Amino acid sequence: MPDLIAKSALEGKSLTLGGVTLAEVSVGPITSIAVLPGGAKAVAKGLKPLGLTFPFNIRPLMAGWNALFLRPGQMQADPAASAQWNRGAYLVEGLGHCGACHTPRNALGAERGGAAKFAGAMVDGWEAPALTALSAAPIPWSEDELYSYLRTGFSRFHGTAAGPMGPVVQELAVLPDADVRAMAVYLASLTPPPAADAAAKAADLAAQLEAKAAQALMPLDSMGSRLFQGACAACHSSDGPTLLGARPALALNTNVHAARPDNLIRVILDGIPSPAARDLGDMPGFRDSFDDRQVAALVRTIRSKFAPEASDWADLEATVARIRATPGSH
Repeated sequence: MPDLIAKSALEGKSLTLGGVTLAEVSVGPITSIAVLPGGAKAVAKGLKPLGLTFPFNIRPLMAGWNALFLRPGQMQADPAASAQWNRGAYLVEGLGHCGACHTPRNALGAERGGAAKFAGAMVDGWEAPALTALSAAPIPWSEDELYSYLRTGFSRFHGTAAGPMGPVVQELAVLPDADVRAMAVYLASLTPPPAADAAAKAADLAAQLEAKAAQALMPLDSMGSRLFQGACAACHSSDGPTLLGARPALALNTNVHAARPDNLIRVILDGIPSPAARDLGDMPGFRDSFDDRQVAALVRTIRSKFAPEASDWADLEATVARIRATPGSH
């Protein structure tokens, strides 16, 4: 079996594990994956019926798909870039397959290229945000913040890893710091080069955003304000103490500034029961405590208070109902 998998990789065939194409990955890691379960005791388990709908359930059609979209051959290093950048590119593009979530797909399920690469997509009901200059983050991602987020699950300027990103950070915990740093270097290169004083500018911008949020009015007699004060303020108020783990600043949180409210709604409904790192602390969900109208009012209040210059999200109650009915797997 290991020889067969390695041979397929060398020949650039459409080799997939868990639905992810490994054509760009070198033979060594692929062979290791194949050998890994070699010592496990075999068990009798029947095959599940193929659940794909027509025409995706016709396997021979994969030959046509491969001809259109599969790019055979292993990933080649860029001689003009540093060894660290190339290592990061290999981990992000190959083994990490970050584009599987962060790149939108075409009608046939292939990742789009060009400017759409890493431009963000919807995955299992969550928005995987853009990793390029298209990011809606109010403060641009830097190499250090990317490293912190991937290493610890938390960025002071962006928030906490939740949804599908939580397990990703947990799995990255076994990587050495050098590999995580290399990934951060490559991902940071997807956005315009930072200014010489980028760190100071980021801190200044963070202070400005938090000051604007502090000045924004939150009517105490509104439903959303009362819900925020009762359920959220203890951990998320701008001047409150850090009670459990990190205290994400909502004025800097990417989800609060996003073009769509899906991620914020999902976190409110289901919380973060299994944080990416234990030190972050968990967050309770309010699916069984708040109805759709209450969640919509809370989301509307958070948006207007902590992203006062952003446009209002439309049809919030209907969006909450849709998301509540499709909980996803994370």
